[in-house]
Amino acid sequence: MTILETKNLSKKFGKFTALNGVHLEVNKGEVYGFIGPNGAGKSTTIRILLGILKATSGEATIFGKDAWKDAVEIHKRLAYVPGDVNLWPNLTGGEVIDLFMKLRGGTHKGRRDELIDTFKLDPTKKCRTYSKGNRQKVALVAAFASDADLYILDEPTSGLDPLMEKVFQQCVVDAKESGKSVLLSSHILSEVERLCDKVGIIREGEMIETGTLAELRHLTRTQMFVESKQPIVDLATLSGVHKIEQKDQGLSFQVDANELDLVMRHISQFGLVKVESAPPTLEDLFMRHYEGSASRGGE
Repeated sequence: MTILETKNLSKKFGKFTALNGVHLEVNKGEVYGFIGPNGAGKSTTIRILLGILKATSGEATIFGKDAWKDAVEIHKRLAYVPGDVNLWPNLTGGEVIDLFMKLRGGTHKGRRDELIDTFKLDPTKKCRTYSKGNRQKVALVAAFASDADLYILDEPTSGLDPLMEKVFQQCVVDAKESGKSVLLSSHILSEVERLCDKVGIIREGEMIETGTLAELRHLTRTQMFVESKQPIVDLATLSGVHKIEQKDQGLSFQVDANELDLVMRHISQFGLVKVESAPPTLEDLFMRHYEGSASRGGE
């Protein structure tokens, strides 16, 4: 069942095209990783989904409702955490959490208290005294304490230490296991890789790859390290071999997935002593798409 969907979504600011034909689909019980560098269009897409910006063309629907026209209805079932949280300076963290929960009509006090404890947040302090990380914790507790059906998280772990990042990741896992859906925009690619069922990569306002990590890995390279009895020759002449380096007693290189069989047959004739291979990481895939691509300003 589709919870969130955009079709051919475009947004222009004057002559500048921020989004060009973006397609996203997040299903029930799914964690979708939305990645791209600064200025790629992630935040613009999220603002349209939240009903803050109106799209120039295309469709954006959540729970089958129009993200712009039905924003008030949608927000009753949605929780949002931005990457830079601004809070009322004279309220305490606990008061802000309670306010957000009342706005959503929820009173899950047990869950609220459990999350405050897990995130090690002091809810009695005024928000003006909080560090960036603690302001982030307030937003995360308020979001995960609510009984939302969809979580839209835009760089949610910005300012958190590694221990609190792990707490956040467990919250996402718990939400998924409860049948909730999550749209996660993050610069921490290892986090996306660990949590997400599907990944969408956006560049210069256009989606350049979408799919499960298994599907995307077919499009990228495997990292290899081999040691052999005889020196391996002519490796650089083979199609699909990249970044050959002499390392210790062997060779380190990358192989395109569709050329792996050919490369293995070639190197095996030199008497293999040791072979190590590592699947490509999301970071490998991401960097491959962005190497040499110019960054744009504004999101």
